[in-house]
Amino acid sequence: MKADHGHHLDNPNATTPPPKLELVASVPAPQVPDGAEVMTLLVTLPPGSEGNPPHRHTGPAFGYVISGELLFELEGEPERVIRAGEAFWEPGGDLIHYQDANNLADAETEFVVHMWGVSGQPMLIPVSAEELEARRDRRAPRP
Repeated sequence: MKADHGHHLDNPNATTPPPKLELVASVPAPQVPDGAEVMTLLVTLPPGSEGNPPHRHTGPAFGYVISGELLFELEGEPERVIRAGEAFWEPGGDLIHYQDANNLADAETEFVVHMWGVSGQPMLIPVSAEELEARRDRRAPRP
């Protein structure tokens, strides 16, 4: 989503060029769990890494791929590749996060993610094989 935000203030006393600011992504304010803790993580996936098994988060996550390519899949959405310079969003909660793999076999993928989670609870909550089977109809068709 692209929104019109004021990201620059004129500085008549400046002796250098102004900062360059580029809106990469924008989403409506997320539903944040009560007692939330905000974490910023730098994640490095080795070449070919499958990432984490299917899981969920207690709150929303907003991320940005620094380098490489992330194979990303959320419940109800087709898998997609997020490349360096692109952002991703997930609402967390009950939604299953199926994939967060490195799409490159010969290079690392690095991304930063900001997560709002319930304090004292794990950041990643594994999803059982039984639940995956029970919710199979909610997963988008795979290529």
